Amino acid sequence: MSPAAAQASTEQIHHASAEEAAKPAFQRLFIMDATYDYTEVYQSLPALTSLAYGMGHILNDVCASMWFTYLLVFMHLVLDFSNAEAGALLLVGQIADALATPFVGYFSDQGDNFWICKYGKRKTWHLIGTICVVLTFPFIFSPCVQCGNASKGSRLLYYSMFIIIFQFGWAAVQISHLSLIPEISPNEHDRTRLTAVRYAFTVVANVLVYVVTWLVLHIGGHDSNKIDHTDAQKFQYVVLSVMSFGTVCSILFHVFVKENHIGNAEFQDVRGTRLRTDFQQLFGDLQVYQVAFNYMCSRLFINLTQVFITLYLHEALNMVASSLAIIPLIMYIASLLTSFAIETINKTFGRKLTYIFGTMIGVGACLFIQLGSGPFYTNYLIYLVACFLGAASSIVLVSSLGITTDLIGTRTNSGAFVYGIMSFVDKLSNGMVVEIIQGQHQGAENSWFYRDILTYVCGGSVLFGGIAVIFLRRPLSVSESAQDLLFETEQGNDAIN
Repeated sequence: MSPAAAQASTEQIHHASAEEAAKPAFQRLFIMDATYDYTEVYQSLPALTSLAYGMGHILNDVCASMWFTYLLVFMHLVLDFSNAEAGALLLVGQIADALATPFVGYFSDQGDNFWICKYGKRKTWHLIGTICVVLTFPFIFSPCVQCGNASKGSRLLYYSMFIIIFQFGWAAVQISHLSLIPEISPNEHDRTRLTAVRYAFTVVANVLVYVVTWLVLHIGGHDSNKIDHTDAQKFQYVVLSVMSFGTVCSILFHVFVKENHIGNAEFQDVRGTRLRTDFQQLFGDLQVYQVAFNYMCSRLFINLTQVFITLYLHEALNMVASSLAIIPLIMYIASLLTSFAIETINKTFGRKLTYIFGTMIGVGACLFIQLGSGPFYTNYLIYLVACFLGAASSIVLVSSLGITTDLIGTRTNSGAFVYGIMSFVDKLSNGMVVEIIQGQHQGAENSWFYRDILTYVCGGSVLFGGIAVIFLRRPLSVSESAQDLLFETEQGNDAIN
């Protein structure tokens, strides 16, 4: 860059900064990186790249849907483990996932000098994780092989082995896939689009699991509506069907998504080792804890709603069995439709206001659950509540992931580790909260227990997430990193001249 061009760019940046500083304090509170327009500097990502990127997490999504929705059912009703034993297997998986995420995040951020990493350090971990998932998950939803007279302890150890390997692979895919967002593009709006597409495919994957499961269990089912050991093969059909689709999507992801070939490479070349991972600085940054708290609250709202909505329908509203599939399906469809509009909302209002908008919808839906009763609510309004819960889940998750991406900015060498921290907090908090809730419910006769959980725990989670966003100052992101690079370029030119 010539000194004249640098001076002109500096004047433009100072002018933009002055304009921003002149805005009222309340307005500046909600600005989050929407001030700078880089449409003339960066070309928008091709649609094929965005779609292929979204496909890269479908295998994880279908497995996660089966894991959270049907693992306890399969282990207890089909394999005849006790409730405590089935819960112990779920807990083993959550702990393994929580421990694997920072491990994968740390090593995914390291250099790619090893020969296999020449494929791309993020995509290499994604490939390793995909192989682990494909080779282990079908065994989790299958009867124990050669375990005819084995003890319960041996069978628990058998399934724990596959669960631990599966959760390691799942974490590798999740963290590498998330950390690819800032690698693929430095543009904020491209990153928002990638996050929205990723979540849209998550919704599609969940809908696919529910539809396939309904087809397998009900259309070809026996006279009894209860699940028992005779349904083991049906669960295998479901797992193999959805995993086949997810595996094909993972292959398309590896074919069409290129790592470090779009936009961000220029920043990599300019900054060199200036932004290498500094963990002492990372853990000393208050924003890391603020963003982690926001992400934890967002995940608590989404996951706990998914876990307890069916129990609320069954125990509190006494709805028919088919509603236990219809209501979650409506929630996911509402999430899918909302995800298409999130990019536009983010561009218009910024991440903070978008998240707060989702918070208001989520809190409103939870309050509606607390106040709703009677036949009209059960027959009609509950479906509207499901739409609100789905829309709120989509908005807060995409916005929270976007805020995390903004925290990383162009410092992509620490991106996977940051996502690992977020996921670690997410997994542990969800596991502990579910255990506490279920422990409180044991022996309770209160049929409205899960109504109160949805109102106060889920509603409180998203409310605290919104409060955390309000007090989150704008993180260092692409725009500010560009200014830093520009000023360093100026100083370099001055030194040369």
